[in-house]
Amino acid sequence: MKTCFSTSFLYLITCFIFIAEGQQKGNSYQSEALQIEQISPNTFLHISYLNTDDFGKVACNGMIVINQGEALVFDTPANNEASIELINWLEQDQNVKVKGVVATHFHWDCVGGLNEFHAKGIPSFASDETIALAKSAGYPTPENGFKKKIILKAGQLKVINQFFGEGHTKDNFVAYAPSDKVIFGGCMIKALDAGSGNLEDANVGEWPTTVQKVKSAFSDAEIVIPGHGEIGGTDLLDYTIAMFQ
Repeated sequence: MKTCFSTSFLYLITCFIFIAEGQQKGNSYQSEALQIEQISPNTFLHISYLNTDDFGKVACNGMIVINQGEALVFDTPANNEASIELINWLEQDQNVKVKGVVATHFHWDCVGGLNEFHAKGIPSFASDETIALAKSAGYPTPENGFKKKIILKAGQLKVINQFFGEGHTKDNFVAYAPSDKVIFGGCMIKALDAGSGNLEDANVGEWPTTVQKVKSAFSDAEIVIPGHGEIGGTDLLDYTIAMFQ
């Protein structure tokens, strides 16, 4: 399973305790289409799979924040089947209300299952730029836009969604859960030893500057979730910066 890498030993131990408790309580899920794993007291990693022409079958990461009977989902699973499974797991197994789904950029691995969320009446959020790009590409399109920053809440916990600049795409932004010190970097952030990936819509020149801004803004972060591959600590930010400098 994925692990929590942290610069703080005590926080790392706390992560493993909550993961162990989550497993005992059934706070995980696995099928051929979807995996869900608890990575901190209030945050979960969801993993689904996208079939691509250039990279084959790709595992795609997203984040869930759950608190006081409410949940926020960050990036949909990559297809409708996995999205239905995720919604059912939250509503039926975890008995929580899904307050919203957030798309951190316009590519299919962020919005591929969006129609299933809309069918359940779950509101969707993204930047105005992401909405425009998704609509232009003919992809499922988020409903509620923001310019540079929006704070959403699951229960009493806030999640900061903020655009810092171009990188993997011109619209990519990150989500940060301060309570758990978790950054969901999406495809802007690379897992350790990962390659550069899809650069079709990238601004490679601005990419390292953008990630440096993320690192400075959320300097107390302990856990970083990349768009693909293993989660880690802030070394993922450093790795991504170094890759594109």
